[in-house]
Amino acid sequence: MKLLKLVPDNTNIGFLKWRKIAFGISILLMVASIALVATRGLNFGVDFIGGQMVRTTFVGEQSAPVEELRESIGQLGYGEPTIQRFGAENQVSIRMKLPEGADKNPELANEMAEKIIAKVKEDHPKVRIDGVDSVSGKVSSELFEKGLFALIAAALGIAAYIWIRFEWQFGVGAIWALIHDVTLTFGLFSLTQMEFDLNTIAALLTIIGYSLNDTIVIYDRIRENLMKYRKMDMPALLDLSVNETLSRTVMTSLTILTPLVVLVLFGPDVIFGFSVAMAFGIFVGSYSTVYQSAAFLIWFGVSSDSFVPAEKIADGKVERLNEGTV
Repeated sequence: MKLLKLVPDNTNIGFLKWRKIAFGISILLMVASIALVATRGLNFGVDFIGGQMVRTTFVGEQSAPVEELRESIGQLGYGEPTIQRFGAENQVSIRMKLPEGADKNPELANEMAEKIIAKVKEDHPKVRIDGVDSVSGKVSSELFEKGLFALIAAALGIAAYIWIRFEWQFGVGAIWALIHDVTLTFGLFSLTQMEFDLNTIAALLTIIGYSLNDTIVIYDRIRENLMKYRKMDMPALLDLSVNETLSRTVMTSLTILTPLVVLVLFGPDVIFGFSVAMAFGIFVGSYSTVYQSAAFLIWFGVSSDSFVPAEKIADGKVERLNEGTV
């Protein structure tokens, strides 16, 4: 039985001939994303702006009336609640952002929680309140700062690793691709106003890890081909390297994207933002590996001598394979 091959062995797609157009589109999208974040901002969740969470169990009911709760609590005038199931089907958490002025007057937050509990009990007399948790503005700001620090530290660590393993041009290319992926994801969340919370930070860190993995696979093949094809033009060599790893890239991306798309369409609300960020990040990460991190090597002057020790070049002892172009 023949094995299924999504990418034929003789595939030879000229990816890099579109590098200038792709780079221009990426710059426009990044500028648009930054402008969106600057003007519209992000829809921060309770994790980052503070709020109240009421944990409830609907005793005697098979499942919690999520849609009914969202509508009835939304009518209280405190904004749209975030309602998520946890544990059994009849258990939910009701999360609300802090009301305006709650930082100066904490009683406003307590008053909001009391009204929410009263409304839920009015509609469902048998409901059991399992707890009321508060996230203050100070704690939420610390969570945001630590999440942002985690993103920056991960990006810098990746750049340092690639710099040590390859050369500084590779490190710059990788860090640029990561900035590209994270910036576009921020832009997506600003455009759609989906809730931006700790789950989103986790998705961004996962995207950074995936992008690194994809980039290193292609960079490693580029380094091998640089030493093998001594006189091949860089665009042709990069195209060869990308095509040689294309089967792995397609299979990896599809196996990750397939369950993520299912989660976006049919998954629970609690991980919707995470699933969207991951699916978008995987797609953008695969694109940026080719048209950002790989293309950057041309603009930063990587050549066939990049991985050849200087003393060998001086002594004329470097074996030049495949003198012609391939």
